[in-house]
Amino acid sequence: MTVYDLPVVNATLNATATVLLLLGYTFIKTKHVKAHVVTMITTLVVSSAFLACYLYYHYHAGHVKFAGTGAIKTFYYVLLLTHVVLAVVNLPMIIMTVIPAAQRKFDKHKRIARWTFPVWLYVSVTGVIVYMMCYQWWGPPIR
Repeated sequence: MTVYDLPVVNATLNATATVLLLLGYTFIKTKHVKAHVVTMITTLVVSSAFLACYLYYHYHAGHVKFAGTGAIKTFYYVLLLTHVVLAVVNLPMIIMTVIPAAQRKFDKHKRIARWTFPVWLYVSVTGVIVYMMCYQWWGPPIR
């Protein structure tokens, strides 16, 4: 495995996080609290692994440019911009959601999680779409 194999690993981790987020949401809505806790801890681990792999990849591979042209290029960069901005915002949101849960302050956890969940889900889903657009559908990217 080389550093250039990491984009597919990152997309897989994002897709896994998406499934886990939806499972965690379903578990808490159906009052399966223990399953929710286990699933969300697993989601944190998967998302942390993604962040580590993502940072390692971009440190070593540098910037990659989208190979598409025209309207799809504009769409890609708008999608990428929203993805990146919300990913940056999402990290402190996740921390602010996990801390009250760990402190057993579930009312506060629930209030914050209502905002964190959709942002985290959007970031995970768009991460997979960005990968597909950049590396598969209109790829490989320009280095």
